[in-house]
Amino acid sequence: MEETLEELFAVIEDRKETLPEGSYTASLFTHEKGENAVLEKLGEETTELVLAAKDDDHDEIAYEAADIVYHLLVLLSMKEMDLEELEAELESRR
Repeated sequence: MEETLEELFAVIEDRKETLPEGSYTASLFTHEKGENAVLEKLGEETTELVLAAKDDDHDEIAYEAADIVYHLLVLLSMKEMDLEELEAELESRR
């Protein structure tokens, strides 16, 4: 899992720097709403995850949880944070 998150975060960071045309990730960094676009997506995906959990739909839970993780990583990148900071915070909660 760690390798997957690191690779995904690296792609997000690359999209932030290169802003390739047609990239959904790049569009989040250039959206007219700024970071609010990502914050709205996090809210939307959280609601969808809650509904999937309520329905006990395991496939949908995995799908929506992945959407949340992706948008969270985009937000961390926007805030100039890295995975090490997230990892340190999680480790401090053990």
